[in-house]
Amino acid sequence: MKHDEGTDDPRRRQLIQALAAGLFSTGLPGANAWAFDLFGSRPKQLPPGQSIYRITGQATVNGKEATMETRIHPGDTVQTAKNSELIFVVDTHAMLLRSDSHLVIETDQKKAEPNKPAITKPAEKKPAEKTIEETTPLTLLINGLRILSGKLLTVSRHSPMRVTTATATIGIRGTGFYVESVPDQTYFCTCYGTTDVAASADPASNTTVVSYHHDRPLYIVKGQAQGNNIRNAPFINHTDQELTLIEALVGRTPPFVFANDAYSAPRRDY
Repeated sequence: MKHDEGTDDPRRRQLIQALAAGLFSTGLPGANAWAFDLFGSRPKQLPPGQSIYRITGQATVNGKEATMETRIHPGDTVQTAKNSELIFVVDTHAMLLRSDSHLVIETDQKKAEPNKPAITKPAEKKPAEKTIEETTPLTLLINGLRILSGKLLTVSRHSPMRVTTATATIGIRGTGFYVESVPDQTYFCTCYGTTDVAASADPASNTTVVSYHHDRPLYIVKGQAQGNNIRNAPFINHTDQELTLIEALVGRTPPFVFANDAYSAPRRDY
């Protein structure tokens, strides 16, 4: 099985080939200019204040057309049109959202810990005065990704969260993963890290995956006998090079090492 089987963006194939050939790091003549022209910039950590690395085609954030200046935050809804793709960063999470996808970035509100002053007997407060707690800003944290439809590749570290699709509920313990969601089936690959996978309509169908390198892709379905709604799947539609790209956008590298495009098939046959 080819690594990029089912690709819907020919520029993605060029990206994979360029990364595999090391064009972004070897200093070959014209490589940086070519990369800038094709992808918008070299893959490197995005500066503060920038969310989007690349837009191909059309995408919206909260219903408004996305541009390179658009900021994406926890709580936002992101969608891509046909033949489109969006690569972006939210906090320490980097994401590649493929075409015809609808993603909700779910949040948890948490008060930032203020620097507590020494305890003294306060003077009588004026009626309009606010306490420290009342003036502490709310920090929005990602606590889940709801994939209503489409395909998503994402990486995070030390950031537990929940991923939900039409057929699956997946606990993420800080990892890289790829997911495809249609109404009656979810494809899920734990690219590296640990995940807890369960069929939404059948709690008896559940498993924990500990993966170093795409060790156990899964299909999560519905309508089968109790305990039989999770089955092994092949490795499809995402690459180590893409993982390397999005990890670079948050200043990291994947936890595995590969040489060029030598990794062209799943580590196990199913």
